[in-house]
Amino acid sequence: MDMDSVECLSLPDSTMDVDDVDAVGVGVGVTGGGGGHHHGHHGLPPHPGHHLAAGLGVGGGAGRGFPKVNVAGVGGAGGAAAGGAVAGGGPGGGPPATSVHELLECPVCTNSMFPPIHQCQNGHTLCSTCKARVHNRCPTCRQELGDIRCLALEKVAESLELPCKYCSLGCPEIFPYYSKIKHEAQCCFRPYNCPYAGSECAVAGDIPFLVAHLRDDHKVDMHSGCTFNHRYVKSNPREVENATWMLTVFHCFGQYFCLHFEAFQLGMAPVYMAFLRFMGDENEARNYTYSLEVGGNGRKMVWEGTPRSIRDSHRKVRDSHDGLIIQRNMALFFSGGDRKELKLRVTGRIWKEQTNPDGACIPNLCS
Repeated sequence: MDMDSVECLSLPDSTMDVDDVDAVGVGVGVTGGGGGHHHGHHGLPPHPGHHLAAGLGVGGGAGRGFPKVNVAGVGGAGGAAAGGAVAGGGPGGGPPATSVHELLECPVCTNSMFPPIHQCQNGHTLCSTCKARVHNRCPTCRQELGDIRCLALEKVAESLELPCKYCSLGCPEIFPYYSKIKHEAQCCFRPYNCPYAGSECAVAGDIPFLVAHLRDDHKVDMHSGCTFNHRYVKSNPREVENATWMLTVFHCFGQYFCLHFEAFQLGMAPVYMAFLRFMGDENEARNYTYSLEVGGNGRKMVWEGTPRSIRDSHRKVRDSHDGLIIQRNMALFFSGGDRKELKLRVTGRIWKEQTNPDGACIPNLCS
């Protein structure tokens, strides 16, 4: 049987839940002929040799016969069960992942649909987010949507197991359809956002890509070594309430770190803040410690902490005050002279804690 359409059970939201399907005598399936409501918004071509059957049996337990389907391995078993089966006619016997993905793809936003999945009287489906955007009109046939749930498609989704969308970046995990999106929000293989703070940059990628992007596109300062000595200058500091200096990237211990320095208002007080971010995940960042020191006229301030991951935006780190904060009057005192020009020298170092044979932690400074 060719896969041509999905026939969905039409029931109001308020009167029935997904689990209630088992209590009614209905048959739901993917049909290839002329009968039934058509899932027509994708214009799917026929797929010879396979079909998706999602028959919900009449009465009690027959309706719970959905096998788990591993879409990642097309060769994984489809198999038949009491109330439904996912059968495949391909070489491996499994359902083609693309066709299943298309069935669960919203025609408006093209994202995967999650309960409640809505449908019109003609069987065209869309996600709950887009239902509010289309003013209760089906985007495919323009019929009024009402409050009809496609419980069969929700049940089909419940039976699927899919690979993480970051599998091409190295994630090997496979998840049930409904928990996949939660994993992807925290997947350690997901791309990193560009850490540049001078402007909003939409670029994302892995660490080597971002390092090249920062160097070639943002022209940031690149340094090797775990110690630094930077001087920040501003000719009219009292006239500037918000400013961001050029990002500096350090390479040490085989990792990359970003040094930020900016001016902003902390309440009513103008301040300067310096902090370090680690180009990697938070669990890796905890392996490192850094210190910042600023001073002048025989005085100094020292701050020590753990670098934050670039998973946290620079604004989030700044607003959490997780770094060296210097009030403007103090910064001008450190600058010397007539205090009309900012000339602030910030020094620092990065080290990695290591454990010696006696179990004591010792700092490991790179050469």
